Amino acid sequence: MADAVESVLEQWRRERPDLDVSPIGIVGRLMRLSRLWDKEIKDFLGEHGLEPGEFDVLSTLRRSGEPYELTAKAFLKASLVTTGAITLRVDRMAAKGLVTRTPDANDRRSVRIRLTPHGLELIDRVLPLHLANEARLVESLDAGERRRLEATLAGLLESHGDTPADTGPPADQQ
Repeated sequence: MADAVESVLEQWRRERPDLDVSPIGIVGRLMRLSRLWDKEIKDFLGEHGLEPGEFDVLSTLRRSGEPYELTAKAFLKASLVTTGAITLRVDRMAAKGLVTRTPDANDRRSVRIRLTPHGLELIDRVLPLHLANEARLVESLDAGERRRLEATLAGLLESHGDTPADTGPPADQQ
């Protein structure tokens, strides 16, 4: 059985045999898969009262280590979202009791974002379920296929400049 992209490729091959339409086979499939997975992940997180952006905030703070806080500047580097987007997101999350925003004792112009005990409990409870959901999304691939796909996708991302951001010194030194 062919996927939806294969029919697009067949149509283009018929209509424009003079063009190499093979990139559609990769790019089109990645884009379609991304949309499908985005919806699946959004629905899954919604079942736990979270939006994908909120999960990103919780997981970014959780993986920063104790005391599970970052300056707003360090958080922006780690999460790659815009200042306006993070401000609104953190405001909503603070209203839900998931994070706090406090002035930095070392720099009055800076703000620290910290997980609350409720936020920590929520991310620690949802993360294993989220990982199981992601495993379900790739379960049709065997271990070797997953490793090869992961390496291929990492290479593509690196070739487009998507490399780790320098997040600076540990949170307690910012």
